[in-house]
Amino acid sequence: MHLSNEDNLRLNVLLANQPQAIRIDESKMIVYGLSTQGEAKVVLHPNCRDELYLKQVRELISERILDSPGGYPVYLRRWSRMGQARDENLAQLLMLGVPEAVEAVVNAQGLTPELAERAWWAMPESKNARSMLERPAIIEADIGKVLAQHLIDYLPFETEAEDIIETVRLVLQADLINEAATLKLWQKGRSKNAYYVGFLATRPHDLPTEFPARHDAEQLQSKLQTLADQNNIFAKNLIWLTSSDGQAFLDTFEKVLKKPVNQDVVNILFDVVADHFTAVCKADYDDEMDINGLVHKAGECCQEPPEALQAVLEHIPEECQTIRAMLILSGLRYSVLRPIFSTTTAIGTLMRKKLAPVTDVLLQQIAVLRDRA
Repeated sequence: MHLSNEDNLRLNVLLANQPQAIRIDESKMIVYGLSTQGEAKVVLHPNCRDELYLKQVRELISERILDSPGGYPVYLRRWSRMGQARDENLAQLLMLGVPEAVEAVVNAQGLTPELAERAWWAMPESKNARSMLERPAIIEADIGKVLAQHLIDYLPFETEAEDIIETVRLVLQADLINEAATLKLWQKGRSKNAYYVGFLATRPHDLPTEFPARHDAEQLQSKLQTLADQNNIFAKNLIWLTSSDGQAFLDTFEKVLKKPVNQDVVNILFDVVADHFTAVCKADYDDEMDINGLVHKAGECCQEPPEALQAVLEHIPEECQTIRAMLILSGLRYSVLRPIFSTTTAIGTLMRKKLAPVTDVLLQQIAVLRDRA
């Protein structure tokens, strides 16, 4: 079987006009081309099964664009999966009408705002929007706001907690959305606390909620400010944790910790919290620590503190438990969850019951940090 003469001619004319991107609607059997003059289309007239005919269409396009008559080359498929498409190939990949080629572009390090606009025209899907919003150049361009708005519009239809967290995290970057939209996202966290995890990841110091500082925040700040000004990481983190912003962070962490919907939420939550305290994380924390090992090692740090921590303890020796609680939060890696998650796929209430040995300990640390113990 070969392409019909009419389709062959019209496709060659489309390609001769040097389109910036090509999209194929398989359900309607239409090939669309994007150019500076607008959008052109070729309605196909298949003379065999649609999938076979589309294979021939893509082979023709690939031969003209990449001089590869066999279709989308195997080596490009490998680069697509690895996110390693070469920058000089990106524009060509968008002209192949192959979804995998578009995915290679949106995940490429060399993605530019212009290519992002073409890729979005070629394949306007949420996963592509999320991939592109990982790039600073896209966030700063006009296309960044377009992608963010799409993600917000589609958010009510997302079913996976991981996608909800990632979407919220990404749209909160820079000034992609205004404060009114930000507040609406925050309010949705009341019914789906996965939203809160996105906020903790992107705006830990600026959560859209009013929260009082710890009752002794001013006293601690007066004792530790000199050390903080000297860039003592323990002093800086303790001052922040007892401030209004820090207490809001802890309150939000507690809300998610008490009722996570599934294992993805827990995993991401722990990563987000641990990443926030990376600067104070002990060097001897390892990937074999369970919750008991983590608590033990955090306690050791107060007994044999490094120099920076020793300086803090000399000013506030009575806050050893607060420091220990902070060090426990800094070690929330997957090893803490492995003894539970490696033996169950439970979600919801059952998962939370199985997690109790871990979450109970962490809720105790939050209580210490909020001076409620």
